[in-house]
Amino acid sequence: MLESVRRCLGLGNAITRASNSPTGACYRLQWSDRVFYRWLLELGLMPAKSLRLGPIAIPDVWFRDFVRGCIDGDGSIVTYVDRYNTFKKPEYVYTRLFVSIVSASPRFLEWVRSTVSRLMGLSGSLIVRRCPPHNDIWCLKYAKRESLALLRCIYYDPGVSSLRRKRAIAANFLMPRHPAPRRGPGRPVVI
Repeated sequence: MLESVRRCLGLGNAITRASNSPTGACYRLQWSDRVFYRWLLELGLMPAKSLRLGPIAIPDVWFRDFVRGCIDGDGSIVTYVDRYNTFKKPEYVYTRLFVSIVSASPRFLEWVRSTVSRLMGLSGSLIVRRCPPHNDIWCLKYAKRESLALLRCIYYDPGVSSLRRKRAIAANFLMPRHPAPRRGPGRPVVI
């Protein structure tokens, strides 16, 4: 991820191993640029942003790249094979797909959700996990056809910068597929 950041920003700085990491497997990319820092503040980013982050001034044309970055950083792409109903009929085997972003800031995720809805027509669901005495954790989650549509939107080109391990999970869903034959009412949709 740091190599991707360095490439995208055109930096020549070295990626170094953090000496204060308890596991010893933590790396950092450090540089100083006041103009860039002020620009990030103007967009709505800030230090210690976890609880107070809100809407970010991202132009619509770059929003899908921003969402991909959010998923790479604080999100998940989860897929699994659901065999829950095979006791009813052995053919009831379905691939499930979920895409989610987590944050301690509900304002931020509400903004992401409303912008995804406006630009992509996807609604998602916003849920909270209460964990007293700690801060609540919010999750914006897309499932079924919406997760597939979101992945196809954010990975619109094979050359876009992304986290390799998350893109590898999404790769199986990015290939065009023939529509599944109609199975009748009440049956789950196979992605």
